[in-house]
Amino acid sequence: MRLEYFDMIDTVATFDPSEKRIVTRSTVPNASPVFEGHFPGHPLVPGVLLTETMAQASGYLLLALNGLTQMPFLMMVDKARFRTFVEPDAVLEVSAELVHEGSGYAATKARIAIAGKPICDAELRFRLMPFPADMRQLMETRIAAIGLEPVRN
Repeated sequence: MRLEYFDMIDTVATFDPSEKRIVTRSTVPNASPVFEGHFPGHPLVPGVLLTETMAQASGYLLLALNGLTQMPFLMMVDKARFRTFVEPDAVLEVSAELVHEGSGYAATKARIAIAGKPICDAELRFRLMPFPADMRQLMETRIAAIGLEPVRN
C-alpha cells in the first residue's frame, strides 16, 4: 500500500467470478507523508483513504468480471460506516461483492476488516465506461502485479 500514490491494494487473496466477489489484502505502511498531517504524533489512515481502498477493491472486481472491457469510475458512496481507527502496520482484508449491474452502472458492497474485526463498510456505485485505450497497458500491469486474473470474455 502506497498511500501517497493512491496505490491501495497489495494483493488479491481470492477472486470468485461465480460469486462475483473479491478479497484483497493491504498492509498500511509504517511511514507515509500522509501521516505527517493526519495526525502529527498520532498517525491514522484518513477515512477517505479507507473509502478509496474499498473503491479500488470494488473496481478491480468489476475490471476482472468484465475482462477489462469497461472502466469503472466511482460515482457514489452510500451508507459508509467507520467503526474504529486504522494505524500504521495494520493488515487490511478488503472484500467487495457485486450486488447490481446494468444500464452502464454497477453497485458493490465493500468492507474492510483487521484480523476479522470490522473496520468500515460502504455501498459503492460505479459508472461503467468504454475502457480508455491509453489506460489498458497500465491496468493490465497493475492487475498482474496484484495477482488478479480477469475473466476472458
